[in-house]
Amino acid sequence: MTLPVLRSELLARSNGVRHAFFTRQGGVSTGLYESLNVGVGSGDDPAAVAENRRRAAATLGAAPGALLTCYQIHSADVVTAPAPWPERPRADGVATKTPGLICGALAADCAPVLLADAESRVVASAHAGWRGALAGVVESAVAAMAELGARPERIVAAVGPCIGPRSYEVGLDFLTAFEAADPDNVRFFADGDAEHRYFDLPGFVLARLAAAGVDQAEWIGADTFADPGVFFSNRRAFRAGEADYGRLLSGIVLEG
Repeated sequence: MTLPVLRSELLARSNGVRHAFFTRQGGVSTGLYESLNVGVGSGDDPAAVAENRRRAAATLGAAPGALLTCYQIHSADVVTAPAPWPERPRADGVATKTPGLICGALAADCAPVLLADAESRVVASAHAGWRGALAGVVESAVAAMAELGARPERIVAAVGPCIGPRSYEVGLDFLTAFEAADPDNVRFFADGDAEHRYFDLPGFVLARLAAAGVDQAEWIGADTFADPGVFFSNRRAFRAGEADYGRLLSGIVLEG
């Protein structure tokens, strides 16, 4: 079956590349994980997760074993995948030039990033939460692609569903950490109350892409926190006192 997905207009123009930003819809999981939970590390029924991943891989025209997602650790680490791996590496990005392998990123408020250089036939994905984004996971993804023959000026990138700039309320210590890294980072914060600000995660990720030489990039505009019927959200689950949450998949693959 084909699942409902969101797509980037920019990435859709990349010849020989398929991509998808999956929603929480179209799967078999129940309860907190309803319905397309693809998180192997969640507390969901492993059989349901496996079926959801099979459906997602099929939507991108691949077998389940070709869907590559990492044991994500909020790092700047990106791995290169010449072939399917036997177990998940601890990292937050995947790059490949092998047709048929899906570079996947899991998220539930963090920013999934999909990247492609159609001319060099190189694709990548990255999981960019605030820690990974600040640490440089976007730049690492671009560098991993360059090692496979891509050129930053040819790379097209899209930031998928993530917590939006009017939903991501943070404390002043969060602002301080970003300002310490670079005083110019204050531009990604909007006023809240006396003790809080609003952080523009997709805007920050796009700026990191631009700094890495990727000028053709966009956020698809989907706010995970604001739409419970379509997206999982870590923050929304936490505020509701729920024990766990589902994970969304974003994936990109080179056609054979």
